Amino acid sequence: MKTRVITAAVLIPILLVILLAAPKIVTAIIWGAMLAIAAYELLYRTDLVRHARLVVYSAVMAFAISIWSYLGAEHAWGLLGLMAFTMLLFAEMMMSHVKVTFDKICMCFVAGVLVPLLLSSLIRIHVMKLGKYLVLIPFIVAFASDAGAYFAGRFFGAHKLAPVISPHKTIEGAVGGVICAIVAMIIYTIVLDLPFENLNFSVNYLYAIIYGLGGSLVGIMGDLCFSVVKRQTGIKDYGNLIPGHGGILDRFDSMMLVAPLMEALMLLIPVAV
Repeated sequence: MKTRVITAAVLIPILLVILLAAPKIVTAIIWGAMLAIAAYELLYRTDLVRHARLVVYSAVMAFAISIWSYLGAEHAWGLLGLMAFTMLLFAEMMMSHVKVTFDKICMCFVAGVLVPLLLSSLIRIHVMKLGKYLVLIPFIVAFASDAGAYFAGRFFGAHKLAPVISPHKTIEGAVGGVICAIVAMIIYTIVLDLPFENLNFSVNYLYAIIYGLGGSLVGIMGDLCFSVVKRQTGIKDYGNLIPGHGGILDRFDSMMLVAPLMEALMLLIPVAV
């Protein structure tokens, strides 16, 4: 617990600097590197795919999706990249159809395309018109939900939410996480409503509640998605890159669904304009 708190105290300021002060291309490069590590964790650390070239292809594709998102997520370039990735994977399968089976190819698509595409919503939010302020929302929702679930579960938890997949999660913890996420979103919306930096936001508090509620619920699902993979592969953590937290996927598992939901909601029902 102490290590987790110390690590968070160190990393949160660094995260804020990367999101708020660094050039957006730098943020995209750093996030792309983290997505590449996440692809490696999901394939190699789990022992699902121990084929070096397949892991490298997936890691490169994950990095490219972050840069592609920064450059505007152009449909044509996305298709070309996906075609190249597909041909590389199936070329490996044709060269060694005994060792490189179709299920390994599918796993590479999950690690190299699906997960990075969802997580790179953070970059697509960042390059929006008000991205400097909006990109904090997925982190606020995810982290507030995690903190609320932890403390509510610790003090009030009595009924298991998913005992086989994640024995420490409780229904009371989930409720606490939802409440904290909603409160955090309302507070952040109030902050955006204050006059600062000569900006005059028009905010919607009802939408803020929807963001907090929906984000917290899908965050729980995202957490459970990666937990069930760990259970099936027999690992405790995806890595040890972040002391006290594990790997990239251990820290950003809930963000896999929170980030794309926030991106979709910002396009459909913007909380601030």
